[in-house]
Amino acid sequence: MSVTVQAPLPGRVLALADVPDPVFAGQMVGSGVAIDPARDRGALDVLAPISGKILKLHPHAFVILGSTGAGVLVHLGIDTVKLKGEGFTLLATEGDDVDAGNPVVRFDPTEIDGTGYSAVCPVVVMDSKPDSVSTNSIGSDVSTGDALFGWTAP
Repeated sequence: MSVTVQAPLPGRVLALADVPDPVFAGQMVGSGVAIDPARDRGALDVLAPISGKILKLHPHAFVILGSTGAGVLVHLGIDTVKLKGEGFTLLATEGDDVDAGNPVVRFDPTEIDGTGYSAVCPVVVMDSKPDSVSTNSIGSDVSTGDALFGWTAP
């Protein structure tokens, strides 16, 4: 079964290798891409990249479990767990069923920049094999809801 993962926020698409975190850059969490968020729009609503159930929800990250049994992780910034939720507003609840495009979290990437942490947002298929997503969006700008990458469940 093939899944299209949508861009949860607007910005420039980066390869995971360019993420300033060895766990994401090494695809230890899973395969995917990252988005360097748009800075010209103020606070951004980060949307569900696939339809499914919110398996985990933290202010700085969430996982949506889709119908294929795969979870898609959206991580808002690098090391932003150290902010203890400051600068993030939850718009959904853990356990909610969501459709792709439903708002989950709101944050302002320029505020994250001001903390000294990176605002780059990895979007990965949890526990997927390295380089198992297909995308031609790296280096391009995406709008919220655009097709970010495809993934085929094994």
